[in-house]
Amino acid sequence: MQLTPAYGEAVLVAEPLLADPATPLLRQRARLEAILADLDDEQWAVPSRCEGWSVQDVIAHLVTTNQFWAFSIGAGLAGSPTSFLTTFDPVASPAEMVAAVRSMPPADTLAQFAETNAALAAVVADLDGPQWATLAEAPPGHLAVALVAQHALWDAWVHERDIVLPLGLDPVVEPDEVAASLAYAVALSPAFDAMLGSPHRGGIEVRTTDPELRIVVDTGPRVVLHDGLAPDDTVLVTGDAVEVLEAFSLRAPFPTPLAEADRWIQGGLAQVFDAVV
Repeated sequence: MQLTPAYGEAVLVAEPLLADPATPLLRQRARLEAILADLDDEQWAVPSRCEGWSVQDVIAHLVTTNQFWAFSIGAGLAGSPTSFLTTFDPVASPAEMVAAVRSMPPADTLAQFAETNAALAAVVADLDGPQWATLAEAPPGHLAVALVAQHALWDAWVHERDIVLPLGLDPVVEPDEVAASLAYAVALSPAFDAMLGSPHRGGIEVRTTDPELRIVVDTGPRVVLHDGLAPDDTVLVTGDAVEVLEAFSLRAPFPTPLAEADRWIQGGLAQVFDAVV
């Protein structure tokens, strides 16, 4: 399916915005780049957790997303947020772009990943508070740059695990990366519901361990991510933070199975990515 992003007024907001999205975002990219530099050609060809994609395919995908994030954030900061994603199919479009570069040697894919990491860093490394609040484009539409950066972190954090787990490597868990990624992941599916014109009114509260986090999302036509009181009709999710993040990212079941009536908390993301939950 094609996205129907919400442009103009943001469908997803955070109160307050994350103060420093750049540090976890750029650390994660640098770590993944270092991991890839140690792989041989056989490891680059290992199947990832993404169906039909090798390790190299996943990185080729992250090259294109890095390019998009850098351009989108740069355009937003210049006062002209883009609106490219109206014709984007989250399933078909990435697959087509990856297939187009599948014959590239792994060393070239790594070089492109490093180059696009540097370009993304050049855009976000020195942003201040007002700049983080500027609107730029992400899949749900126009969001604050801080939330765009959190989307970029969440996406690559999950894809890093898509690579390192099949390779038999131990994933690195940085608390601030988990916190930023999880907060965004909890809010993303309801934001897609709102974007698709079928908002669910209620809330989601997440309480996790390792790290200890509390996240609240008010859902409806406008999705609000915050740390205040949970609204009525709130779905409570608890468990290990990484396990919960994997579940919200459609990579694993929730530590405590969801009641049938609560499965809506994954519905928007599942619909956009043609997944079954």
